[in-house]
Amino acid sequence: MRDVILHAFDWSFADITAQAAHIASVGYGAVLISPPLYSDENGPEWWQRYQPKDYRLIRSRLGGMSELTAAIKALHDNNVRVYADIVFNHMANENRPDRLNFPGNAELQRYRDKRHDYEKDLLYGDLDNGLFSPWDFHTDGNILDWMSPHESTEHSLSGLPDLELNPWVVDQQRLCLRALNALGFDGYRIDAVKHLPGEHVRQVFQTTEMAGKYLFGEALTANDHEERLFLWPLVTETYMSFYDFPLFETLRRVFAPTGSMRELVDPASYGQALPWRRAVTFGVTHDIPNNDGFRWQLLSSQDEFLAKVYIMARDGGVPLIYSDNNQSAGKFPEDRNRWTNAFDRPDIVAMVAFHNAVHGTQQRPLYEDDGFLVFARGDQGIVAINKTDSWQQATIQTWGLRQGEYRCRIHGNRMQVSGERFTFAIPPRQAQLWLYDAA
Repeated sequence: MRDVILHAFDWSFADITAQAAHIASVGYGAVLISPPLYSDENGPEWWQRYQPKDYRLIRSRLGGMSELTAAIKALHDNNVRVYADIVFNHMANENRPDRLNFPGNAELQRYRDKRHDYEKDLLYGDLDNGLFSPWDFHTDGNILDWMSPHESTEHSLSGLPDLELNPWVVDQQRLCLRALNALGFDGYRIDAVKHLPGEHVRQVFQTTEMAGKYLFGEALTANDHEERLFLWPLVTETYMSFYDFPLFETLRRVFAPTGSMRELVDPASYGQALPWRRAVTFGVTHDIPNNDGFRWQLLSSQDEFLAKVYIMARDGGVPLIYSDNNQSAGKFPEDRNRWTNAFDRPDIVAMVAFHNAVHGTQQRPLYEDDGFLVFARGDQGIVAINKTDSWQQATIQTWGLRQGEYRCRIHGNRMQVSGERFTFAIPPRQAQLWLYDAA
């Protein structure tokens, strides 16, 4: 089964519909859409989608109910699964007198005044009544100690009204998911999951109606200490998958000047990557370029390329490819076109093709060095990654590999593998994905 996830970050639903057939032809198995629940339709900023106003409506700058259902149908018609980004930790930070009433009195009046328009986008429930009241929120202020598990789950994220774990909140979130399931969603990304108590996650997501859905959470961490506090407990206490921030931390360390590629031979065995069944792997997520506080984690463009080759070529985890529309470039001009249409970039297309060709086959090391790494996938794939500034020579044993012609999916070069030992060259700061060419 094809499993690579395209994160169509802040794409309109209409654009996803238009691209559905092409997304499938490239080889993606799933598309992650940005949060579809009601948010400010007039807010061009991507973060508006992460500030929900009401669970009961599908309405945002990305489109309404009709546009969303068309996108789901188009993807399903092309055998591509659809995952939704879900924000259940908090509601929108709005400057109004009744800021802890959602959607608020003014919004409820708009529902009444434009009933027909809003009813078209209804997901579930009764728009004549409010959804949440002040009794559904924590009131202990913002998180001040970011290393405190208590504050992380019981205090607010920079002013965002933080939902309480109570029966009404749980019931509304389960109703919302049930309605989204009915639209055809195949899974969900859970935003800010480290800020939800474990019991909240279990009551809302580990339910009979969520059986068979692919669930993965975003518990953003940057070092071993944060992982021990916030990520590993969730891995232990739940059955969902998570963004593999331990592996990303390993990749950042490996591609630093003093890092060693040897760490990438089997990082999960040393707790430097999540277990393969529980990992969503990545070279960049939307938070890293778009949030000032996380940009220090950005890899250089070339290191990010090498990291993506590794996560797409290794055996383990579900790879995610981030593709935006220059959301971060307004504030950071150097980002312009770095990830725009990345899903369709020739090198990414080549990685997806290689991943799909070797998916499910065994990975074994062929050559390891501090500066470069070579490993096999099954009997027909050879992966070579060189982080150094010099050409490298690798002599590998060919036992278990097919003899004959191989073609590099990224560069198009060909090489003839023969004999018991074979030597080939890896260019500086480059990677190769060799696949046996039966033709």
